[in-house]
Parts: sequence; C-alpha cells; structure tokens
Amino acid sequence: MRMERKYQILELLKKSKTPVKGKYLAELFNVSRQIIVSDIAQLREEGHRIVATRDGYLYDEGNKVRRVVAVKHSSKDIYDELRRIVENGGKVLDVIVEHPVYGEIIGRIDVSTLDEVEKFVSLLAASGTKPLSEISNGVHLHTIEAPDEETMEKILKAISKYRLSKGDTEKNEKTEDDE
Repeated sequence: MRMERKYQILELLKKSKTPVKGKYLAELFNVSRQIIVSDIAQLREEGHRIVATRDGYLYDEGNKVRRVVAVKHSSKDIYDELRRIVENGGKVLDVIVEHPVYGEIIGRIDVSTLDEVEKFVSLLAASGTKPLSEISNGVHLHTIEAPDEETMEKILKAISKYRLSKGDTEKNEKTEDDE
C-alpha cells in the first residue's frame, strides 16, 4: 500500500501545474501529514525532483535554463524586480545572501506569476520582518528559471538596472542532467 501511495503521489505531482499541499495529500490518502513528508523524502532519495514550497509540493521537470544573478536594490524595489522577471516569462526560485556569521543564507521565493509576486510581497509586509537582502545592504543573488535562453536574455535585460554584473559572469546551469 505504501509503495502504491508513494507513486500515486509522484504521478499527481507530475500532472499538477500548481503546488499540491501536503495536507491535501494526507486527506486524499487518509494518512497523516507526517506520512506524506516521509513519502516525499523517499521519492527525493530515489532521485525524483520534488520541491517543497510554502504553497505545497512541486515536481521539477528539469528541462529549463537556470541562472544565478547578482543584484542590488532597496526593499522598496522588490516588487518591481520580481514583476519584471515574471512578466518576461521567468520564475524566481530563491534569494541568496551572505551573512557575516552564518555564511550563505537561502530563502525560497518560488514566484512565476504576477499574482504570486503580489502574494509574496504582501506576505513579507504583513509578517513585519525585513527582507533577507537587508542583511547585505541590498546585495543578493536570485536563481532565475526560464524556459529557454532567449527568454532568459529578455529577463536579464528587463532587470539590468538592478544587476551588479552585466556581463556573462553569472553562474549558468541547465537543470537537465549532463545533456
């Protein structure tokens, strides 16, 4: 039963275009949320690319272009930066900052639509916490995902006013395994 459930979860995640909440999966399979967490962990251990976001689990197809881009701006520019990325076909996976004591700190963002950007910015404001980029005086990295190189170039041009490096010094990576 456990193996069957695990692979039913995998198929459901592969078919879903939006995040699937663990609570929903637990109710669907009549098990606890912790059982779902365990099933997801086992699927990841088997090599399946499942990402946990604040909105639920996503299956990562792994066939997109990813680039880590260095940017600098104030907190008031967060919305504009994210908006420019998603309006040009990109997805912002995370924010990465350097902390003087802890080193690299990564926070998941996972926004690919204007609605998700608005939700993220509203959540940040409502929480009363400061953005991670304030730790490093506005300097931070984003991992940006796009369907192809042409779209990525459009995104980089759209956020050029925030970029620290306009050249090709960013770390590039394809999400496919050694094409």
